[in-house]
Amino acid sequence: MTDSKKKRMSMLDSLATAGTPPAPSSMMSSNRALRSARDAVDAHHVWELDPSEIEDERFSDRLDPEDVHDLRALIELNGQTVPILVRRHPTETNRYLLVYGRRRLEAIRGSDKLSKVRALIANLDDTAAVRAQVSENTGRRDLSFIERALFARELLDSGFGSQAQIAEVLNVTRSAISMSMSIAKAVGADLAHAIGPAHGVGRPRWEALVKYLAEGDGNQQELCKIALNVRSKATETRQSDDSEEAQSDPSVSAFEAVTRHLKKSGGQTRAPKSRSKATSLVIDGVPAGSIKRSSHGVRLDLTNVDGSFAVWLEGQAQVVLQELHARWKRET
Repeated sequence: MTDSKKKRMSMLDSLATAGTPPAPSSMMSSNRALRSARDAVDAHHVWELDPSEIEDERFSDRLDPEDVHDLRALIELNGQTVPILVRRHPTETNRYLLVYGRRRLEAIRGSDKLSKVRALIANLDDTAAVRAQVSENTGRRDLSFIERALFARELLDSGFGSQAQIAEVLNVTRSAISMSMSIAKAVGADLAHAIGPAHGVGRPRWEALVKYLAEGDGNQQELCKIALNVRSKATETRQSDDSEEAQSDPSVSAFEAVTRHLKKSGGQTRAPKSRSKATSLVIDGVPAGSIKRSSHGVRLDLTNVDGSFAVWLEGQAQVVLQELHARWKRET
């Protein structure tokens, strides 16, 4: 932003906060008008900002940040044709929060020839900023399943909103959000980042991977190492070989390598794990029955309980199950 533009913006801010007119309602109307005028100026102009004034505090939605070297060379040659989007910092003057355009911002930050980044300034709250971030990314290349799952998980863990609100932001059903979050938790952030976005690998294959993780004995560090090695080799092959096979997504290759390793390790240990042991249940110190989990579900056997309690439990089973499910959602 040029010095003259900064002065004009500072004057608007000063006018909005200075003075004590006789009528408070008149002052409020004046302030609202000045703020509206400033927002209108922001929305219809492309500003040149100092990259150091822009902070990136967004939720991470990409697993595979691309190299900005080529983009930097392109911008230095042709100029920045597409502005980034920022919003004003809620507490600091002449500071901004990035909404989208991270690669363009990083390219210009690393340039010796460029000192300003072209930006639109939007008047957005946190929710609207996340919506804009998702929409812009979807417009360029849709988020993969695991990227969307981890993004949703991060939104929930940060207190952004409920599962229903996150589902609305991501434009998916609440059940889809719940299922994807459980997969993201089972896979783990470290392994997911090691594998990468794996575009084209949908929910069924990630669910299968979670199953292999439960059955196999591969530790996370070993699996991450496998994924990173495969991605590194696949990337080198893409750079040296122009064949269609060589141009396949390295992260998909990493996903498949991890899956193969888990299948192999799971096959060696699956036989003794195929039969899960029943867990004994006790009521008031007296054995009451058992609970057993299998690949088909969970079986509860209460063979040594008072008959009246059994009748009561049968009538309350749906309520008790719903309460336990709600508790599980809160804790996980």
